[in-house]
Amino acid sequence: MSKAPRPPLRLGSTLLHMALLGSFGLVLISLLLGWLGLGIGLTLVLGLGLIFLAGLLYTIFGISRLEVLRISGLYDIEVAPLVWRARRREGFGEYVRSLGRNVANGRMWAAMGSFVFSCFAGGFMLGALQWTIHSLIVAFAPLTGVDTVTGPFSIVTKASQAPWLLLVAVAGAAVVVGLAFLHRIVTMGIIGSLTRETELTERVRTTAAQREGAVRAAEVERTRIERDLHDGVQPRLVSVAMTLGLAHQQIDSNPQQAKELVAEAHASTKSAITELRQLTRGIYASVLDDRGLDAALSAVAGRSHIPVELDVQLNGRYPRVTEAAMYFSIAEALTNAAKHSRAQRCLVTVRLRETNGQHSLWARIEDNGVGGARITPGGGLDGITNRVVAAGGTISLDSPQGGPTALEVNVPCAY
Repeated sequence: MSKAPRPPLRLGSTLLHMALLGSFGLVLISLLLGWLGLGIGLTLVLGLGLIFLAGLLYTIFGISRLEVLRISGLYDIEVAPLVWRARRREGFGEYVRSLGRNVANGRMWAAMGSFVFSCFAGGFMLGALQWTIHSLIVAFAPLTGVDTVTGPFSIVTKASQAPWLLLVAVAGAAVVVGLAFLHRIVTMGIIGSLTRETELTERVRTTAAQREGAVRAAEVERTRIERDLHDGVQPRLVSVAMTLGLAHQQIDSNPQQAKELVAEAHASTKSAITELRQLTRGIYASVLDDRGLDAALSAVAGRSHIPVELDVQLNGRYPRVTEAAMYFSIAEALTNAAKHSRAQRCLVTVRLRETNGQHSLWARIEDNGVGGARITPGGGLDGITNRVVAAGGTISLDSPQGGPTALEVNVPCAY
């Protein structure tokens, strides 16, 4: 597994950021503390301070958001921006609850902590830089033959003291550089933890969506199987049983009629077997295991009620989950097109794609029908969506009124 690239040092940019924060950031922190004190004090006066505290919360959130953007831009790290936790419903009570949710936003306070640290580190850095420059000026002053009294500590410099002042200047420069590296370590640690938290949150959200999609896909599939059994195979088997019952009654009195009934039952049984095979093919196509996705899609195109043009360019085999998700998505899309689109033709394109080192199977199913397709709960497109999401993929539908309809499916795979 390849390691993630190390963020750039950018020492000059870091020093510039620290200088600006050390100059103006400390003043801003002082203003915020005064704002906080004013809000707390005015809270005792008819609760007016709560308005000031709410404004302070918005200000802190804005500063924290800018801090995340600053560090991510300075060191080239990917961090999801802070998002204000807005009201979920209307009403003043919900607004107050939304403020409470933002007060409890740990990412905001972590970013604010990074800002406060950067301001104080910048202030110390400016002090060290000032002392370094001062020491250099005083150290080289004796070269002009003039004794100098200068600086906040009234240092009297003579030529014999110059080497010591140079050491002080070097130490000051080392402190400046060290503070820059410390700023990088601390802020990267804080904002980097936000990155890991964001990644974990996104992973949990994706896993939950996949699990929900798998459950919904299984439910839709179960409903479809029940419907097909109830509407197709079950009535045919009942008819076979009734026909055999009539034949049994007439086998002695009317053998010829009984033979005809048995022949009818035999034909119905073969039709039921064919329907069961089609039903099991809808659950999982064995040709996928035997010959792969390309051959399975050719079989689907051959059974389609509308002409299908296949453009499949694949190499080898892919994970079973990926092939199954892609197969059933295309098969269901063609079924929907045949039922609803009134299309005259359909084009299916399948490719292997690579994005950021990750391989995925991509398919586009396009028909020249009337358009207006929508994803509705329990519908065919909803089933495709659930199956694709369960496999970790994505789906995109473009179906304006009047057509054409284009469905794009992207399913990740290990290749």
